[in-house]
Amino acid sequence: MAIELPKEARTEAIQSIERYFQENMDERIGNIAAGALLNFFVEEIGPVIYNRAVADVQERLQARILELDIEVHEDEFRYWRKFDDRKKPKR
Repeated sequence: MAIELPKEARTEAIQSIERYFQENMDERIGNIAAGALLNFFVEEIGPVIYNRAVADVQERLQARILELDIEVHEDEFRYWRKFDDRKKPKR
């Protein structure tokens, strides 16, 4: 599954790469080169980040599923308990 950035995010990412080079490197990077570098990172490293995020979501969902019986549990055969509780002597 190819990872694609929305147009607005891609534009901001390219601007961020250009700024990073301007402030931290000895040379500037142009818009086209920054776009190519972004493409490389999205294609090469993007899947690692994406897969980790999917694994994190799976882990959280599994934890929630394990707690589901606690959250939605209903005691069974409760009808007679309310009558039995009334018959108990109070101290």
